[in-house]
Amino acid sequence: MTTQDPTHSTPPLEAARAILVGVDLGRGEAFDPTLDELALLAESAGDTPVARIVAKRKAPDAALFVGSGKADEIKLMVQAHGAHTVLFDQAISPAQQRNLERHLGVPVADRTALILEIFAARAQSFEGKLQVELARLQYLATRLVRRWSHLERQSGGIGMRGGPGERQIELDRRMIDDRIKSIKERLKKVQKQRATQRRARARNGVFRVSLVGYTNAGKSTLFNALTKAKAYAANQLFATLDTTTRSLYLEEAGTSVSLSDTVGFIRDLPHKLVEAFKATLQEAADADLLLHVVDAASPVLTEQMEEVERVLAEIGAQHIPQVLVYNKLDLLEETQRPRQLQDWLTRIGGEHGGQRLPRLFVSAVHGEGLDELRAMIASLMQAAPVPEYAGQEPDQDGDRDADQDADLASEDGTTDVDDGDLNPQDPPQDRSDPQDHPQGRAG
Repeated sequence: MTTQDPTHSTPPLEAARAILVGVDLGRGEAFDPTLDELALLAESAGDTPVARIVAKRKAPDAALFVGSGKADEIKLMVQAHGAHTVLFDQAISPAQQRNLERHLGVPVADRTALILEIFAARAQSFEGKLQVELARLQYLATRLVRRWSHLERQSGGIGMRGGPGERQIELDRRMIDDRIKSIKERLKKVQKQRATQRRARARNGVFRVSLVGYTNAGKSTLFNALTKAKAYAANQLFATLDTTTRSLYLEEAGTSVSLSDTVGFIRDLPHKLVEAFKATLQEAADADLLLHVVDAASPVLTEQMEEVERVLAEIGAQHIPQVLVYNKLDLLEETQRPRQLQDWLTRIGGEHGGQRLPRLFVSAVHGEGLDELRAMIASLMQAAPVPEYAGQEPDQDGDRDADQDADLASEDGTTDVDDGDLNPQDPPQDRSDPQDHPQGRAG
């Protein structure tokens, strides 16, 4: 972790050595016994995992989350490995974080803090940086007591209530609240600018397609393969934060569609982060078609798909037609490859659970299945209803908004983003059953 508590010594400049902790709370709570995803998050944040420890509890300990016995075990592990930080796979309260840091003698962070740090490091655009700052400030506002725990509340003397610690906390909270309000106002203007751009595309009759999916499913690689773009793509979590839109020409339809690459989702994605990234995620919510990119080689792809469905419902995009794009076909063993690249699969979770969706296996790296994907997009576009704004002249308010947004972009240094119902025929009865295809393996 690059952010250090001032009450602790600063670790060396090389990657911080981290102890990973996971707690199985049962009750249907998500739990990864391997802590592999937490390890990837830690590495993405610049840390080096050196040890992992898991515990099982019926409920979190109010003071130390894991209980005093397990906390002592973690402390011994910290000392044995010379660790600089301890990372928890679950969210912990400010009081639990403060107590753990006192007990362990090193900084402690939870999954939410880790994700926020990665987002802060990866955000490139003005909009992305604003959204990350908003989420981090909202997270920090609940943890001010830890920052100023060394300043005691003082009293004594007539009319004397509170001390420097209390006054500093109040001052910090007021400054944070003011900054949050300012950022929200600026993000509203950014949302208006994006809405103007989307209306312009809709008036031109442009069919809008958005890539969505779990982080590291290969969305950006697929985006580059389809559009010949050079968007940043890497085998890491949250390689892409800022939405990128390009034109995709479909020879089968004789026209182009707009294709957008959006931020990836992840288990336990903080609600405040989803809320802060509303302007970016709106690109998916306003699409005519979603390409739900799935890592076909992931051993937990079902859980990842469920998480994507949950976030889509949270941003109001669960009703948009979907195509399931099972990527990373090249990572499957020969015996695990599907008998045919295209079939149908029952949708997982949400109010639309049970709906049959078209599924296509592709390899974005090697190009396998991409021609079939283009043909499918073209077919669904031709079957879709005409966009709401198609052919309409821009109203005066729309023109004025566009002018004002252009001024905003000039002032703040922003740059413009490069910018129906799915009704295919009923699936034929002779389609192969999706259960015949393996779910995949660890890549």
